[in-house]
Amino acid sequence: MKSLLIRLTHGLFTQDIAPEEQESIQQWYGLKILTFEEGKYQFASQYRAGIIASVQTTGAYLQTIGESVRDHFIDTAYLNGAHAGDMVIAQRLLGRRGGPSAKVIIVVGRSETFSVGIITSKNGLPTLQDIRTSQTIPISLSDLPNTTEGSLYQINNQNLQTHYLGDLSDPKVDEKIVLALYNKHDAFEEDVLEIAASFPKEVDASLYPNRRDLRHLPFCTIDPLTAKDYDDAICFIPETSTLYVAIADVSEYVHPFGALDAEAIYRSFSIYLPHRSIPMLPRQLSETLCSLQPLVDRLAYTFEMIIDPQTLEVTDTKLYESLIHSHRRFTYEEIDLFLEGNLTATTEKESRVLEYIPKLNTLTGRLKEQRMIKGFDFRSSELEMRLDDAGNIFSTEFALETPSHALIEDCMLLANKAAASMYERGVFRIHEAPSAMKLQSLTTELASIGIFVEFQASLKETITAIQAEAEKRGLVSEVDTLIIRAQMQARYAPYNTGHFGLGFERYTHFTSPIRRYSDLIVHRLLKAISAGDSEEGSYVLRNIESLCTSISEKEREASDIEIRFQERKFARWAATVIAQEFQARIIQTEDQIRAEIHDVITGAKVNVTSHFGLMLFDDIVVKIETVDLAMAKITASFVRKIDNESGISL
Repeated sequence: MKSLLIRLTHGLFTQDIAPEEQESIQQWYGLKILTFEEGKYQFASQYRAGIIASVQTTGAYLQTIGESVRDHFIDTAYLNGAHAGDMVIAQRLLGRRGGPSAKVIIVVGRSETFSVGIITSKNGLPTLQDIRTSQTIPISLSDLPNTTEGSLYQINNQNLQTHYLGDLSDPKVDEKIVLALYNKHDAFEEDVLEIAASFPKEVDASLYPNRRDLRHLPFCTIDPLTAKDYDDAICFIPETSTLYVAIADVSEYVHPFGALDAEAIYRSFSIYLPHRSIPMLPRQLSETLCSLQPLVDRLAYTFEMIIDPQTLEVTDTKLYESLIHSHRRFTYEEIDLFLEGNLTATTEKESRVLEYIPKLNTLTGRLKEQRMIKGFDFRSSELEMRLDDAGNIFSTEFALETPSHALIEDCMLLANKAAASMYERGVFRIHEAPSAMKLQSLTTELASIGIFVEFQASLKETITAIQAEAEKRGLVSEVDTLIIRAQMQARYAPYNTGHFGLGFERYTHFTSPIRRYSDLIVHRLLKAISAGDSEEGSYVLRNIESLCTSISEKEREASDIEIRFQERKFARWAATVIAQEFQARIIQTEDQIRAEIHDVITGAKVNVTSHFGLMLFDDIVVKIETVDLAMAKITASFVRKIDNESGISL
């Protein structure tokens, strides 16, 4: 339903209406909530779709979906039975003083289409309780196959249908819980798998005479050790300062319409959990035919860029469909070892690749220095979690960016920038600058811990000054995390407004079509532009506003699933160490004191009780008190502070 509301906000063509959506559209059109012009339905100007939030005694606020506009206040008398979390269609009330206001016309469903409930005891009686809100779910327990305490169910909030997930005592149910909240699934339907299986197992180069044959070039891939889907391969020719960035040509296999494309749209992103991935495309494509594996022919969509060694400007760019034959699959660790002088080539093909890596590393290092003149290096750390066979935490650590990561990053940034320069309307990756109000709140929060920074002549200089002060205090990652929170979230948009964080005037996502639907759309658009195919180009752009909104939302869902999964694993670990003490650092002081554990296990976030004058980034010792496994919440009590100078507990 949310997808329908988003598409109606921007305009929905009749040929794009699903059969199950027809009844709602006709009903709303009959009520004159929708208009119908030039073959598409759209909300009339006085109507908005949104979610009821911030409910108070006087009313609530409507958070609009599908567009970036101010929240509308809805007086209690105009809620029309709507509750927090309901999706509604509301009518704007014009001519009123103050901020924008509205009244609810129709409640169309819940914003959270799916919930997960757990059987628990309440007042001595079993009840089904929502694990996110702790509210009782109005379902008769007699309709459930298992009502023992700890039983978990996925709930469809639209029709209250249930699906048994397992028992909370099983660590492996954590994956089912986080996927069920967004109705994600690993398995593909048979019709999708049949399409994926219909492609040849190998690429026959003779079938592609019009592709640029680059199989003679020493391409390589550089990815994490656990990677199975290789989106991108690189090759650098130092003599001509030519960089080739070859990207898996997914659009050759995944065409618009059909079951395979529909499933890719539905998923929009691959989801990466510590122990495995939930791919956007069937593994027959994502991990084999589309993946740029070593020593086999693969179809690619390639940027060929000549970079001036002095100015670092890209002086010539070509984009074309190609055939490549990757010489070697390297891991980040291997390239780092090579750059340190601790790895040598063992084959002629390895030698051809490793010959250009040092020069490319120097070039990308200079590119990053130039990029930092306008952009930012936000050094928040990514947590790496390892699980044992039972599904419990084995170890955790924060990953550090190494030279190999930086090398690949700047190669991909060049390709993404080049792609964004080739159209005016399409899919852009945009990132707005933080508002003055958010920046003021950030400086006030930092001042409370002794980091005082005056506003500089520009936003860039102000943030750089904050980062410099943080570095003096050894709080680089922590303060960068606060700076990131003060900013708007990067998102997809049909028109370009620039990317604040990177300092780029134009930017998009082109380099990961195996795992991001946004990149696949960009490939299709660029191919249509290159072929002069206005019909194909108009199809790609037809619902681009709705698509950008939808994939931005799907990106947040994928990220939330990954975060929630880690929280559940941390909660299981904490449940085994009740009453034990651990070192931690305060990461939040507003509303609720929260700390992050940095000890034998690192990264677990806990709510802290019994605190006395704690400040942001204080290092402390906490004692684990309670764990709510269903809600994945850890509560700890404050024990003592740690003297940062000596490491002695105070």
